[in-house]
Amino acid sequence: MTQATSPLQDADLDALVRPDKVHRKVYVDPDIFALEMERIYGHIWIYIGHDSQVPYTGDYVASQIAGHQVVMVRGADDSVNVVYNRCPHKGAMLVPEGTGNTRKLFRCPYHGWTFHLDGTMMTAPLKNGYEGTCFDPANPEFHMTKLARVERYRGFVFASMAAEGPTLKEFLGGAITSIDNLCDRSPVGEVEVAGGVFRVMQQSNWKVFYENLHDTMHPMVTHESSVVAARQQYRALPEGSPMPLELLVMDGNGEPYPFWESLELRGFDNGHGYMEAIFNPNAGNDPVMQEYKAAMHAAYGEARTAEILGMNRHNTVIYGSGSPHTVFQQFRVIRPVAVDRTLIEIYTFRLKGAPPAVFERALLYANVINSPSSNVMPDDIEVYNRVQLGNQNKVGGEWVSMHRYHGTDRKLDDGSVSINGTSELPMRNQFAAWRRYMLAGDAA
Repeated sequence: MTQATSPLQDADLDALVRPDKVHRKVYVDPDIFALEMERIYGHIWIYIGHDSQVPYTGDYVASQIAGHQVVMVRGADDSVNVVYNRCPHKGAMLVPEGTGNTRKLFRCPYHGWTFHLDGTMMTAPLKNGYEGTCFDPANPEFHMTKLARVERYRGFVFASMAAEGPTLKEFLGGAITSIDNLCDRSPVGEVEVAGGVFRVMQQSNWKVFYENLHDTMHPMVTHESSVVAARQQYRALPEGSPMPLELLVMDGNGEPYPFWESLELRGFDNGHGYMEAIFNPNAGNDPVMQEYKAAMHAAYGEARTAEILGMNRHNTVIYGSGSPHTVFQQFRVIRPVAVDRTLIEIYTFRLKGAPPAVFERALLYANVINSPSSNVMPDDIEVYNRVQLGNQNKVGGEWVSMHRYHGTDRKLDDGSVSINGTSELPMRNQFAAWRRYMLAGDAA
């Protein structure tokens, strides 16, 4: 990918990240945001969608990478293609953002040029009008442009705008185990997107959400109101009643500090990582879990089932793409729009072969925790915006602290791990990757 010129020099960028702090400009400077879209999003693997979203020929999902409109489409040969959503004639988008079916070809709504589902040109109306010019349907200049690289892993489709770089597996590193665990929770080892999507435009920089995913110091403060409401609701139930799941998932944010300090935080290369889960619903023995575990035992045996369900992770960070939640089968896709705007798309997955009640539980979690109308997400959105507005102050302070438990991280063969679950290891790990991507010498 061609590097654009920028007034920012490598020395300027390097000075913005220190081992225990970052400069506020990384969140509010439009020039830095533009360079991030080029040097980070223009090179790394980005999650596009899941192949279950395009089951039939012509099915498509249109979205964007770093402001570039792209479309994932199922080809007639059952391939999954990712091309830029742009007609080479006048530049019009071939399909609108969202999902749909374009049948056996793309047809431009402006002048009627048509393209195969892999983006190669078919024909154009009144071709005789192009005689004597350089127009040739076989010329790549008149094809829809494919993204440089596209790979699928267990149905998850990633693409890179860069022609060269690590493979998808190399890029994901240790974070790939979370994708494996999400799929392995299905008795047949497969998942599919179901239940629609929540879309939320947050008034904050994209990096704020990534940091918060593993910020274990904020839940009992930011989400105090929803914790209090859940406990009040529970006290109104008959004495001795079990706490319903919808209240339990909100109450979990109110655990005391020693609980959070006991959790595991793990950081991987390239900015990825995970946080141990707050609680494990699969540890119960209610009728839903009994039926689910019976299906898993039949598929994997008891020992392997215990291993799969025992991997109890809350939020995994796939840097640049978003966050899968394996226990409740969610994927929050994080798409930067502007220096102070970030689009979040929340998808729910169905575990193929699992009892329907397991999917209903996942939908419940999505609505209670991730819905924009929930009692939980609005708290985060409000705080993210306050971070954004506060960091715009030029005289209120220049640096953002990431000191907590700095100097105590342990480097293991399979990633870095903190000695304390309230460490800011994840933030330091993400900015170590950010710094490496942003310095021009490593950008390619």
